[in-house]
Formats: sequence, C-alpha cells, structure tokens
Amino acid sequence: MAPTMDTTAPTVDIKEMHEEAHPMKGGDDLNSYSQNSCYQRGVIDAAKSVIIEAVTRNLDLENNLSTFDPSKPFRIADFGCSTGPNTFFAAKNIVEAVGQKYGSLQEKTLQPEFHVFFNDHVNNDFNILFRSLPQNREYFAAGVPGSFYTRVFPKASLHFAHCSYALHWLSKVPKEIQDKNSPAFNKGRIHYTGTEKHVVKAYFGQFQKDMIAFLKARAQEIVGGGLMVIQIPGLPSGEVLFSRTGAGMLHSLLGSSLMDLVDLGVISEESVDSFNLPQYHPSIEELEMVIEMNNSFTLEKVGALNHPMKNLPFDVQMTSLQVRAIMEGILTDQFGEKMLDLLFEIYTKKLQENYNVFDKEIRRDADLFLVLKRKNN
Repeated sequence: MAPTMDTTAPTVDIKEMHEEAHPMKGGDDLNSYSQNSCYQRGVIDAAKSVIIEAVTRNLDLENNLSTFDPSKPFRIADFGCSTGPNTFFAAKNIVEAVGQKYGSLQEKTLQPEFHVFFNDHVNNDFNILFRSLPQNREYFAAGVPGSFYTRVFPKASLHFAHCSYALHWLSKVPKEIQDKNSPAFNKGRIHYTGTEKHVVKAYFGQFQKDMIAFLKARAQEIVGGGLMVIQIPGLPSGEVLFSRTGAGMLHSLLGSSLMDLVDLGVISEESVDSFNLPQYHPSIEELEMVIEMNNSFTLEKVGALNHPMKNLPFDVQMTSLQVRAIMEGILTDQFGEKMLDLLFEIYTKKLQENYNVFDKEIRRDADLFLVLKRKNN
C-alpha cells in the first residue's frame, strides 16, 4: 500500500536536520561489508548499461565545451561510497563511458583528466576504502566526508554525480514512529510492512524531506548540463505491499529475531519498541513526484534494473552475512554488540525455515534507477 502523495513540498531547514549515521561494517574480515556486498555489486553491474546510455545520449559535450572543458578535470562524485570495492566499479564505469564520449568528438585529442570524489559519513571506514583503491585506476581520488543530505562540494563543481543503494537510508527515523501517543507508534515492529497507514505515511514524509534536501544540495553542486545517476531499492510496479518483497521479509524476520531475544531475556521489550530502521523503499511514482517538485533536474529516464542475482537460488548463509554487514552498526548502537552472534544465529535459522518463500518472493524486489540532468538555470 503506497502512502497518499502530498504534492506540497514540505519545509526543510537543513540547519535543523538532526541526522543519524549508520555506516556499513568496516574492516575486511569475514563479517565486513567489503566482503559481503555482492548484491550491491550486482546493482552496479546492472546499471553499467544505464550509465553508458546516459552519457551517450544526455551528456552534451559538443555544445558545452566551455562547461566540460577538457583542459580541466572532469569531476565525478559517488555519494554513499561505503568501504568499497563496489564504488570503484561504479567509478570505472563512469570514467570509461565519459572517456568514450570525449573520444567520439571530431577533435580526437580532447580527453580530460578525471577526479573522483568518494563521499560518505565521517565515521565511514575510509581507511579500508583507500587501502583498496585500484592501482591501475585512470583517475585521481579524494575522500569527502559528510552527509549527502547537505552540501559537501562547492557550487557548480561536479560534472557527474552517482549514488547507489544509499538514498533509501533516511537521515533519521520519523519522530512519530517512536511517539507512544502517536497513531504512527510502531510497537512490536522495527519497520513498516505497508499495511499500517499512519506508519507508512510517516516514513514517506521523512523520505520526501530527505530527497528534497538531497536534490537541493546536488542542484547547487552539479554544473548545468551535468548528470546524476541514482540506483535505489524500491517497490515494483503494481499494488505490492513492502512486506511481500524480499527486503520487507528480511526486515520482518530481523524484527522477530529481536523479539526472540526479548523472550530469552537477552534484551528488553522496550529497547525493541524504541528501535526502528531508518529506511524507505519508494515507488517510481514517488520518486518522479519528488524530482518534479525540485524543478532543478529533468528526469531523462527511470526504470527497474535486471539484477543478475535474481535468477540464482536463494542463498541463506550469504544473505545472513550481508544483512549483518549492513545492520551491525545500527544494531550495536541500540542493543550492544554482545547479542549479535546469537541474534544472527536465530536469524539464519529463520531464513532457512522460510527458504521456499524467500526463493519465490525475493524476485519481487525492484532495483530502481534514475537518470537526471541538471537544468541550465
């Protein structure tokens, strides 16, 4: 059930945004994000053709050589880069596509240097990121710490912005969700399923505010005619409840695993009631509406990616490790780290018990993409 869309832009005061930060698990051990992000890698691979087409069709170098001056660096930013290695594959795809675009011009000598900026929260594991930088990369690299819901670059300094599997993370949990006196109080659950009207509305309201802030910041940072490609997990077309998608089911089982720990006396019920995941998985219609409200970008293309792993059997152990790599930070902040091993032992067992359901329902997940072009205004 999608929330009723409010086409009136909510007021967003960037200075008053109290943001949460929940980076992926750092390091490079067996439980790290760098070792457990093959699904996200699949999104990058699936989006390669989208990036090539976007650069070929929408990056107008011929008529904007003053803006895209090849004697100056072509600047690319990956927002929500995490710890690698996926961000490096995205950077490589963009650099190659743009390089081929310059090479297609009549003056074959036109070829800029590339400067790639890797952005994420200040407590992201940038040490691992930069230790694993490809040695044979064809770009200069820099790290830019800070929330992408605010400005992190000078005005009109970027030519290409990229963001993959990061924008579904909200800047914070909607306050109504944790208010016991609110009709949106989400007792007994750690996320929305799609059936609770007030809960879904609160989540969408926060997503709307965050997207407006993100687009406003990028509109100031990207040059006129510059491109932005976004990949984000979302709802498939049609009336599909979030609870019937693979992501929705993964979240639901994580919540029930936490309640099992309550029954075992490991954590308190109050600690679970006060815990909610700051994520929202939008529909294409919701994305289109928010972008139209911004009025600084044209939406060149939107659709769903054909993820290569959708045709593979459901892998219980791999899925459990990936969820842990993604969620360990936020779970530790709320419950402490002593309960993690037991929690994911229970969680893995629940995944196995629901194998047949997952092997079918996981196909409902939609990996959405957007191609945006900065207007010349």
